[in-house]
Amino acid sequence: MFGKLGPTEIILILVVILLLFGAKRLPDMARSLGKSARILKSEAKAMKTDGASADASGAPPQPDPAQQAAPRTIQAAPGDVAGARPVAEPDHTQR
Repeated sequence: MFGKLGPTEIILILVVILLLFGAKRLPDMARSLGKSARILKSEAKAMKTDGASADASGAPPQPDPAQQAAPRTIQAAPGDVAGARPVAEPDHTQR
């Protein structure tokens, strides 16, 4: 019953989607879906490379000391330096 979709059914589904969301919002939705897919793909690739480097060395990778030296700050609004405050990063070395 629902196994095969012919060209008529696909066109009907596309028309219904176009009517529901409107032609103006569809490109934005497609763009955000593409960005999400790229982010997911890059994160999955990063997890694979992190896992491969940890497996090869046998120990977890050590963080770069240059990254730890500079504290991060949170700004209240872009360009607002009066509301900026340092952020205390969690220390994962102690267990």
